[in-house]
Amino acid sequence: MKPERLAKISKEASNIISHLSQEEKNKALGTLEVLIEDKKGYLFEENRKDIEKAEREGIPKSMIDRLRIDDKVIREMRASLRDVIALPDPVGEITKLWKRPNGLMVGRMRIPIGVILVIYESRPNVTVEAYSLCLKSGNCVILKGGSEAYHSNLALYSLIVESLEKNGITADAVQFIKASERSYLYDLLKLDDYIDLIIPRGGETMIRSVVEHSRIPILKHYKGVCHIYVDDEGDLELAYKVCLNAKAQKPATCNAMETLLVHEAIADTFLPEMATIFEKSGVSIRGCKKTRKILKGIEEATEQDWYEEYLDLIIAIRVVKDMDEAIAHIRKYGSNHTEAIITRNYNKAWRFLREVNSSLVLINASTRLNDGFQLGLGAEMGISTTKLHAFGPMGLEELTVTKFIAFGDGQLRV
Repeated sequence: MKPERLAKISKEASNIISHLSQEEKNKALGTLEVLIEDKKGYLFEENRKDIEKAEREGIPKSMIDRLRIDDKVIREMRASLRDVIALPDPVGEITKLWKRPNGLMVGRMRIPIGVILVIYESRPNVTVEAYSLCLKSGNCVILKGGSEAYHSNLALYSLIVESLEKNGITADAVQFIKASERSYLYDLLKLDDYIDLIIPRGGETMIRSVVEHSRIPILKHYKGVCHIYVDDEGDLELAYKVCLNAKAQKPATCNAMETLLVHEAIADTFLPEMATIFEKSGVSIRGCKKTRKILKGIEEATEQDWYEEYLDLIIAIRVVKDMDEAIAHIRKYGSNHTEAIITRNYNKAWRFLREVNSSLVLINASTRLNDGFQLGLGAEMGISTTKLHAFGPMGLEELTVTKFIAFGDGQLRV
């Protein structure tokens, strides 16, 4: 199917999907949950094709693990669907209502965005997550998964279509791009008459390519250069636990800590123990000159290291003279993703919250918590580091916009 035809079908279907009831949407999602369990043998078989191809091509084991569909992934996909079903439907919610001097009642009501193109890599379960969130928020979705997971994504798409058809909902609500040519995607990126929003989920190179070719608004997430600042009034025992979790619990994620900033007054006490804890977990350390005077034998951090999203068991450490220097470092090198402060000083904590403008700012907690499920959104489409129109984890509400509504009784403009 030609790109324009596919996009036009989605636009036409959005007029139907935007008006589905919560019950209709939940029934379709519930049917999909059952199908994923009932037909997991089929999913395993199709997934095996992608795994075998990846192994033949010598793709790293860590990447192959992200491709794999096993019983654990099946359980996670089903749980994700149940979570979305349990969430309140945001469509039609009136978020504000106020009265004007002329008696006109003015409000804002949530409505779907329309047609969303989701471009993603590796993990097949994103197919289910993206679809479920778009359907529940009344949006049509066009899915463009990576070629490395083609058979897995196509199998999941077939179950999505089956679940819609079983519930009398047009299967045009979701489109799956089978074409692998980059030119096909680039043609879609120009169709701003039909597609309302693009959400790319993947590496920085892919996202920048989408931005370069698109005429359609994009919610971007280039990378996660996340920081933790350990203040001189911080609880060091708490800091050891939080910093280890932020770096080593799952290092290949966008919300893992990449740079640790430490107040110079506690560096001599804090860093040797922290380094020992890191090393036991396989974390290699790169440090500034002050850090290297305390931790002998570590690699020197270059200017590039402060910008780096390692996505690996590597940490850059800088000793700073105070919180001002820590905040200045974050402003210069950060990516507006996630930052945290470890402190027991109430005023410092609140100042850090006010002056650091990343999508999530935490006090005495791990950066790994920047996740839609962890923050109570039920599920997420991704984490936006742009500020229009969503910033941070994108749940159902972030897949809607608000329109103005007004209740009058003959009011006129004079």
